[in-house]
Amino acid sequence: MDWLLYAGDDTGHKFLLMIIAIVLFVALMGIILFVVDRPRNPSRWFVGFGFVGAALLLLTIGLVYPAIRTIINSFMNRNSTEFVGLDNYIRAFTEPQFLIVLGNTALWVLVAPLVATFLGLVYAYLVDKSRFEALAKGLVFLPMAISMVGASIIWKFVYEFKPAGVNQTGLLNQFIVWLGGEPQQFLLSRPLNTFLIMVVFIWIQAGFAMTLLSASIKAIPDDIVEAARLDGVSGVGMFWRITIPSIRPALVVVLTTIAMTTLKTFDIVRTMTAGQFNTSIVALEFYDQRFRQNEAGLSAALAVLLFVIVIPVIIYNVRQQRLSEDVR
Repeated sequence: MDWLLYAGDDTGHKFLLMIIAIVLFVALMGIILFVVDRPRNPSRWFVGFGFVGAALLLLTIGLVYPAIRTIINSFMNRNSTEFVGLDNYIRAFTEPQFLIVLGNTALWVLVAPLVATFLGLVYAYLVDKSRFEALAKGLVFLPMAISMVGASIIWKFVYEFKPAGVNQTGLLNQFIVWLGGEPQQFLLSRPLNTFLIMVVFIWIQAGFAMTLLSASIKAIPDDIVEAARLDGVSGVGMFWRITIPSIRPALVVVLTTIAMTTLKTFDIVRTMTAGQFNTSIVALEFYDQRFRQNEAGLSAALAVLLFVIVIPVIIYNVRQQRLSEDVR
């Protein structure tokens, strides 16, 4: 009975907080509109700041300040009480444990986006204008509806290991047994386990790549395709010489977007191996260092490294988008 009363009080408390938040938001917007509309001929910067100022304040509190604190903490000790300079970064680039983490992260960034984008592109090209195009695309896009954790659990069952002589629950090991082989513990040996975990990510992201690239393929002008066919281009030649150059901006966007997603991939590795057996990546390692090892300084340094790795990808993405807009 006490638990029910506590649950009810907790629910009522949350509901009250929600009402207060809504009222404060409405009041804030009302104040902004009143102040902005007050002058007869308000300047542009005044109106712009009136509407953007609140958002900038929230971004500063929620993003800029935590980012600055993280950078500062990366130069502190594990308790964030003493300045240690570059010691945390030196550890990240010298200790074997973290070198493996950085190597795994590099593999993810290099392999997963390329494979997912390539598979999505080839599939989109092959099923384009086919009789069962909608069904074929739906089957590949379906994994996008599954959460990363759910997909990881599915593939963990696929890789499941049971000793020889015992009925296999893992699909892959069952096929091996049917072929006369011995069941394998796929997630124990490096670097095979890292590539097998990537399969989960690629399985999901291939649908994303296929969807965007399919739309780009359909946007290729028919005049270009017909002119190429009159010149005798067909099949593989049409794919490499016409399709890929025509959809290059979309390819860059898809590739860089998936690359950025790989850098923040956490849940797949956490669900499959929890970073054991040398499968950890930076996004998982700084979480483990902070909440399992209580290494606040080192975890902050790893977070900063991840941020630094993402910056060139973002800059390249933005640059390519601007170039494509200039061409148009």
